Amino acid sequence: MDHHHNSRTYTGSTSGIKVNNNQTCPVFLDPNLIRNLRVADNLSNNVAPISARSDFPAQAQSSEPNPHEDLDFSDVVLKYINHILMEEDVEDKACMFQESAALQAAEKSFYDVIGEQYPISNNNNNNSEHVPNLNRTPSETLCPDWNCQSSHSSCSSSGTVTDYPVDSPVSTLKIPDIFKKGVEEANKFLPRGKKNPYHESSSFSLEDEKRSNKQSAVYTESTVSPDMFDEVLLCSGGKNESAIRKALSEVTKFSGDPQNVQAQESNGKKKRGKRSVVDMRTLLTLCAQSVAADDRRAATEFLKQIRQHASPTGDGMQRLAHYFADGLEARMAGSGTQIYKSLLNMYTSAADFLKAYHIYLATCPFRKISNFFSNRTFMNVANNKNVTTLHIVDFGILYGFQWPCFIQRLSTRPGGPPKLRVTGIDFPCPGFRPSERVEETGRRLARYAETFKVPFEFNAIARKWETIRIEDLKIEKDEMLVVNCLFRLRNLLDETVIVNSPRNIVLNLIRKMNPVVFVMGIVNGAYNAPFFITRFREALFHYSSFFDMLDVNIPREIHERMLLEKTVFGREAMNVIACEGAERIERPETYKQWQVRNMRAGFEQLPLDEEMMRIARNRVKWSYHKDFVIDEDGRWFLQGWKGRIVYAISSWRPAY
Repeated sequence: MDHHHNSRTYTGSTSGIKVNNNQTCPVFLDPNLIRNLRVADNLSNNVAPISARSDFPAQAQSSEPNPHEDLDFSDVVLKYINHILMEEDVEDKACMFQESAALQAAEKSFYDVIGEQYPISNNNNNNSEHVPNLNRTPSETLCPDWNCQSSHSSCSSSGTVTDYPVDSPVSTLKIPDIFKKGVEEANKFLPRGKKNPYHESSSFSLEDEKRSNKQSAVYTESTVSPDMFDEVLLCSGGKNESAIRKALSEVTKFSGDPQNVQAQESNGKKKRGKRSVVDMRTLLTLCAQSVAADDRRAATEFLKQIRQHASPTGDGMQRLAHYFADGLEARMAGSGTQIYKSLLNMYTSAADFLKAYHIYLATCPFRKISNFFSNRTFMNVANNKNVTTLHIVDFGILYGFQWPCFIQRLSTRPGGPPKLRVTGIDFPCPGFRPSERVEETGRRLARYAETFKVPFEFNAIARKWETIRIEDLKIEKDEMLVVNCLFRLRNLLDETVIVNSPRNIVLNLIRKMNPVVFVMGIVNGAYNAPFFITRFREALFHYSSFFDMLDVNIPREIHERMLLEKTVFGREAMNVIACEGAERIERPETYKQWQVRNMRAGFEQLPLDEEMMRIARNRVKWSYHKDFVIDEDGRWFLQGWKGRIVYAISSWRPAY
């Protein structure tokens, strides 16, 4: 069926916002990550957020290199997050990340039960004008500065489950009542497990799902005060993120002081002194082996020992053990898919998650360095004076955190900036407005482009990636085309689930687009093995790096850290450990495996920019913890923690 596209432009009301200019709200995405999140009631929510105040000691920035060496290292991204937080309705909105494969898996299971063949590509689409917009206001008038062409799946409540993929950075959203009816009907045909097979200390409960089913699916226009544009857009020379790092470092040092630890223990706040001698890795591995062998008695005993020493508020290994134990318990009970779906339905406002992401950006270089690599690569293309139009196709655009820095730098090109066309691609949101989130991202970026006098056009596509056709991208002649995809390909199914792999379909689509350069960022993981024990061991190694990294850089009491651990890493671990087949959507591959895929699809790898590598190494050396790793291997730019490579990024072009 042909897809129809309607060009629509929006301008939003920009009144009614009051902002405290003296304080920057801290916040934590990966990759692939933001999702529909909600912190369990037992997590502390009374911890005051860290603020980047102007009264931090001056030495917080004294050891850093010149922050203006490259605009991509400025605070524009952090200010862009604050821009989103200042929108009136952001507190009521769910996080944006979506996992397409989660709902594909549910639909595939349903087709298997009824004995029909699962359709690989479902291109049934309805135009958005067929669905009434219940919240449209007179302020939504046409604006020639921004064009949005929405291409998305059916909005009908009777549509298939895969019409609304529920997701990662990087990358997990709740399903509203109007959409969940279809899932509930499908579930009637599926085997049911126990209602709540979890230990009382488990952080995941099906009760969370009941409390989460209250999200409205109607559309509301975001509003931002025009007085905030200068505060949001202008660089602050890295002072905000440096202040956040300084504040978190001081809190971490205080909490790690032996005298303070003794004081806490004397007050009865910490009485588990023997935890340090327990080998949690061995216990978790032995428990996984017992679960794989269906030795329930041994597995239950190991889980009991793990629960005695694991805690969602302990050190890094204790927290990892807590969430891995949840996954093992779910797998043993046979309810992994059911529990994982309940986690996808858990609600957390975008504001709460963005606060956590803000802290993550300030303390961890992974995402900022990746954005720097991508932006620098695209700027090298745009600096050609013959380039009059630059078209960026971004697979997995999410909130568009990457592009404010790029727009600002593009505006400084000698001779004036070229026209910037951005095609933002992501999975559809549930409800009446499947492309709402992508369109909102386009509106925000359009405001940035207008401020910096950069001609701008945005094309929003909210569909399953493997159903996108080259005609949907609106590629024009005489424009310079580049493609960006950071850390989201891992959630596409591979050939072990579907013969015609969505991963290969997307790579072949990019090859047909014939871009000047294709920047790919991947999660470097080996926990995609079909054998459970092998997959479990690799996942244990991989996630232990993240939990240890958070433990070293962010104090244990910070609420945003617990939010990130539970709703991103904990949820991913649940999927890796407790789900199988099409329901297992966390499927990373190593960068060497992706290299084979790309070459098979007709790409050749481009060499790394040595100057860019020097800047990245110096920035990480002077601004972040000494255990962060920057390296290169076979034209791959590698990032890691304590010697373990967790992310890789490289640039490609068509080989012929």
